[in-house]
Formats: sequence, structure tokens, C-alpha cells
Amino acid sequence: MKILLFGKQGQVGWELQRSLAPLGTLVALDRHATDLCGDLTDTAGIEKTIQTVRPQVIVNAAAYTAVDKAESDVDLARQVNATAVGAMACQAQAVGAWLVHYSTDYVFNGSGEQPWTERDDTAPLNVYGQTKLEGEQFIQAQCPQHLIFRTSWVYGSRGGNFAKTMLRLAQERPRLTVVADQFGAPTGADLLADVTAHALRQCFSTANPGPCAGLFNLAATGETSWHLYAKHVLAQVVIAQPAIKLVASEVVPVATADFPTAAARPHNSRLDTSKLRSTFGLTLPPWQHGVDRLAQQLVA
Repeated sequence: MKILLFGKQGQVGWELQRSLAPLGTLVALDRHATDLCGDLTDTAGIEKTIQTVRPQVIVNAAAYTAVDKAESDVDLARQVNATAVGAMACQAQAVGAWLVHYSTDYVFNGSGEQPWTERDDTAPLNVYGQTKLEGEQFIQAQCPQHLIFRTSWVYGSRGGNFAKTMLRLAQERPRLTVVADQFGAPTGADLLADVTAHALRQCFSTANPGPCAGLFNLAATGETSWHLYAKHVLAQVVIAQPAIKLVASEVVPVATADFPTAAARPHNSRLDTSKLRSTFGLTLPPWQHGVDRLAQQLVA
């Protein structure tokens, strides 16, 4: 199996380099690639790369993820999250490849308390969510052999993330304030990568891969708020490294309205993963499992 990966340096892309390698030949690119184009702002270059490599699988882990900046940088966000993705879909269909893509709970309006299913109506609150939805729609219209994984609250050991920010601030400030009225499941980039590899292997090992294709919610199990997430991380850091010095003596819950941002955030990021679990025979771990491992890495 020949796999073409875009976005190899991102949190998910970094883990995908590990998880996809055993499946076959992996061509991994980022936007700084030279011989081939991995820059999603260059649509023609992306198309030429796919035509040159002619992979059996294209995995797109690249995205415009600066949620607030996207509100004023609409054209670039749409180019990366939608236009380039549409080009990938067209070329995947042309060369007979599967296309794997990652989307977000931000395609929903974030209301209510029930976990979102793949069948629920979409209604993005911001430009980021809208452009990610457009990317999904391009794929669904142009490339039947696809896997779209909607996920939430992604973190990874590589690069910046919420847990690292909370640890840094707890070492600098006596009092932290964290939003307590947004709910979701922190989901590790390593989990996303491992599920992707498992799903692809199943798609290629069955005589009828049709039921494997489609849109799937993918997130760790359980739920928490950003406030409780922060408290959990700091508690696990102290367990992992009792000698660590944390200045923060309290983590105070606050409302979303107390932290106005350029882009509206959903209050409900819960995702129902029953379709993914039944289709691929998977048991997804509780969110604490991956976060506890991350906390240990932060102080290792």
C-alpha cells in the first residue's frame, strides 16, 4: 500500500507517521517539502503531487486551525480547509485512492447536552467550522472512497496544547481562571492516528469495503469541561512529579462570556462514537487515559 500524508509536522500528522508506517510505503509531506508539494495554499501543486505519487491512500492531516484568526482571514482558512481538500478529493477519485480527512465538532452549533451524531444537522458558529464543513462536503460529493473523522479537543505530545499551557501558567500565577461551561472529550493525536491505521487496514482487508467508507465521529469516551480538564492535568502532574513547584493555589471556574473571543465557541462538543465503534469493532478509551500519559510526559 502506498500512502501519501499531508501535514506531517502537525500534532496528528506526527503520530500518523508512526501509525501508518507498518501499512506500506509512506510519503509524508509538510508545507516546506521541495521535490513534491505539501502546501495546501498551492492547489495546483497538491494536484500534481497526487498525480505524481499515485497513492492508494491520501491522508490529510493539514488544516487551518487558528479559530479566532480565521474570522478575519477567511480566504486563507477556506483555501486550506475547503478548496485544497476539494482538489484532493477530485484527484483521489481520479487515481482510485481512498481519502482520509479530519474534521471537527465545530461543524455543529454547540447547543444542548446530547452527544452529536453523524446524522445531526450542521450549523457552524464560526468561519473555522464553516470551512471545515465545506471540506467535508467537497469530499462527500467527489470521492466515495473516503473516511472523514470528526473529532474534538485534540492534543498531542508535540507542539502546544491546553495541558502544557495550564502547567506553565500554574507555575507562574497563583490563581487560574478556566472556562467551565464548555463540554467535550480531550482526544489524543495518538488515538486518532491509531484508529486511522486500524480503519484503513480493515478497509483494505475486506472484499466489500463499502460499509467502511463514510463520516465517523472519533473522540475519547466520557466528558469534561475545560475547568475540570485543567484541574485533572495539574493533579496528575503532581502525582507524576511530587517535587514540582506549582504556584497556583486555586483553579477558578468561569463562564464563556467572561472570556470574549473573535470566534464563538460551542458549549457542547460531545460526540457520539457508536457508529465508529460498531463499524470497526473498536473500544475507545476514556479521555483520562491519554491525558494521564500526557501529564507524565510533561514532567518526565
